[in-house]
Amino acid sequence: MRLYDTFTRSKQELPPPPGPIRMYFCGPTVYTRIHVGNAVPELLSRWLRRWLELRGYVTKLVINITDINDKIYDAAPGASAKLASDATQWYLEDIARLGLEMPDVQPTAAETVPDQIALIEQLIERGSAYEAQGDVYYRVARFPDYGKLSGQRIDQVAEQEPNPRKEDPRDFALWKANKPGEDTSWESPWGRGRPGWHIECSAMSEKHLGTEFEIHGGGLDLVFPHHENEIAQSRALGHPYAQLWMHNGMLSFGGEEMHKSLGNDISLKTALDEWGRETLLVFYMRGHWRKPLDYSEATLRQAAATADTLREVFRNPSESAPPGAWDALTEVLDDDFNTADALAIMHGWRDHDLLRRALDVFGLASLAESEDAPAEIRELAEERERARAAGDFARADELRESVEAAGWVVRDAAGGFRLFPRR
Repeated sequence: MRLYDTFTRSKQELPPPPGPIRMYFCGPTVYTRIHVGNAVPELLSRWLRRWLELRGYVTKLVINITDINDKIYDAAPGASAKLASDATQWYLEDIARLGLEMPDVQPTAAETVPDQIALIEQLIERGSAYEAQGDVYYRVARFPDYGKLSGQRIDQVAEQEPNPRKEDPRDFALWKANKPGEDTSWESPWGRGRPGWHIECSAMSEKHLGTEFEIHGGGLDLVFPHHENEIAQSRALGHPYAQLWMHNGMLSFGGEEMHKSLGNDISLKTALDEWGRETLLVFYMRGHWRKPLDYSEATLRQAAATADTLREVFRNPSESAPPGAWDALTEVLDDDFNTADALAIMHGWRDHDLLRRALDVFGLASLAESEDAPAEIRELAEERERARAAGDFARADELRESVEAAGWVVRDAAGGFRLFPRR
């Protein structure tokens, strides 16, 4: 199996089964509900783990929770701990609704502060870091390979975290002294404070996967500075760290990259409430993990239509797939985990057993389940049909909302409508 590696800018072969394949994916910073863009690495990592296990690999998946971060302090001055706790619960609830297996470990930054302090102490001992009035900074100039992940020359790297106490504008924080308004802090050899963002992930990944592991993943926006700094920290200590770097493309909304800071993000909860689990999973499958993906009414309707087509297969007699059908699926998934091509192959299958087996990789085996709508739901859908025929679209929309509030989805179809449970 081959996966694209950001560091080498090429597809790299994974070791043969059984591996192991140990994976660390950067999870959310918990200060609000996660948005639909945050879900991309969550799904990619879980789908990839499931496929690797089917291919005979032993796997371990770690997805962290960043519960110490400037964004949390800024969002809730004096109450960051409560916000982080609440937002962590929201994250776990929303992700669980996607119906996929949870990671093997989900460490938090707060629970691994001692491990982070230990790494910082080692970096200072080696001369790769220095203390400055309660803060600790990493010496970028001491790491000649700095910038290789992001494709930058070390002498052209932009300033990070401006602070006149730094030796070099490029240096980044490993430890930050406690400031007014920050309600959480920990004792350290440099006084009370809290870790910088980048050292958190070096500590969490190495604690649970060791100093060398096979795959590190996250969004494309993490290449610099976050992942560049992780490499610098860990390799300065002689740790090989991650062998392969997977960076997923960003989600856009109306062609503009989706970010909480831009205010154009749509929460995963809102998307699940509106479209249901199955449509969302198909939506994410339709794009290659390295490419941008646009979230819009049109693309979600296309995903809903694809889900309906797959459901329809199971309402008709099974037809045996031609020889080599599963091999064709294996070929596209083994070549950089191309879910878009995999979906296109599955779209042409009418073999119930084969299709159900493939859908299960992506948490979509439920598309094979049939369920009849209760009589009262059918009555609402029929009344909606009559309202549409009479041109009373406002009433039709009200009835559609009533159907959806009851946990069902009504879709227009040739000769009438279809009802599906919202899953």
